Amino acid sequence: FSDIDKVEVLKNKLVLQESPNVIECFDISHLSGSSTVGSMVQFRTGKPDKNNYRRFRVRTINGIDDTAAIAEIVRRRYYRLKIEDSPLPDLIIIDGGRGQLNYAMQEISKLDLKIPIISIAKQFEEIYIPGRMLPLRLQKKDKALRFIQEIRDEAHRFAIKYNRLLRKKEMLK
Repeated sequence: FSDIDKVEVLKNKLVLQESPNVIECFDISHLSGSSTVGSMVQFRTGKPDKNNYRRFRVRTINGIDDTAAIAEIVRRRYYRLKIEDSPLPDLIIIDGGRGQLNYAMQEISKLDLKIPIISIAKQFEEIYIPGRMLPLRLQKKDKALRFIQEIRDEAHRFAIKYNRLLRKKEMLK
């Protein structure tokens, strides 16, 4: 199952117009609401592109509010790409459910950008797609689901790594 195949399977499963060659995925990490950080990982033609990973300190949120934290880092990421006239991804994946997806979509919309976006909720691995009432539930072995999970898990790993780094710095102070 090649990297290119993963991209095509995902395109077909999500009924996307274009192949999602560049995918960006966002996740939030915190310890009981402190040291809240966000991560963004980028996959290019089915593989992690670590040079384009980004870390965010969440600045505007106090306490536990993953939806607002997602909104902040999505806004910061795409505002910057827009003002720099940089290329946009072919697909955005948000780690979370409908709430996180809706907050991220609002930010994309405010920036007047058109980027396909989905979210994946951990508990039942449901995929939320804008305009679709019920979440997409794929079989555990589904190649598209596995690819989405691979991307989400990498964003999660990267967010936790950054969160631990900041907490370690705090403890050393």
